[in-house]
Amino acid sequence: MMKKQRPSKNAPRISDTEWEVMRAVWNRHPATGNEIIDRLSARNSAWHPKTVRTLLARLVRKKALSYKAEGRTYLYSPLVTEQECVAAVSDSFLGRVFGGSLRPMLAYFVEQEKLTKADLAELNELLEKRSKNQIGKPGGRI
Repeated sequence: MMKKQRPSKNAPRISDTEWEVMRAVWNRHPATGNEIIDRLSARNSAWHPKTVRTLLARLVRKKALSYKAEGRTYLYSPLVTEQECVAAVSDSFLGRVFGGSLRPMLAYFVEQEKLTKADLAELNELLEKRSKNQIGKPGGRI
């Protein structure tokens, strides 16, 4: 189970396309621009090398990536973790769509989505574990 990650003040706002580039870097780094282009192209042949290089430069400006020059080659590494970015975008979504309240979001997904018995069992297990961890903690939220 993944540890809950607090949103980082350093987690930049990244676009959907930038997420794809970041995933390619998070997957294995440091990585050259060509390695990142190859990884993205393997998933979707529509990636143009110039587009990827533009996105890499934008992610460096946003401080999501750092780079180190080795001759004419740049090695890119993430400055933020995937978990930090997920936490930041999750909090942003929760605030925009559900007024910052988790309860209506959970209710929506439970009521609207077609959850399997396995999904429901996993959610129940997570809630049980969370509930047990909060017993006896004054003012603790579940």
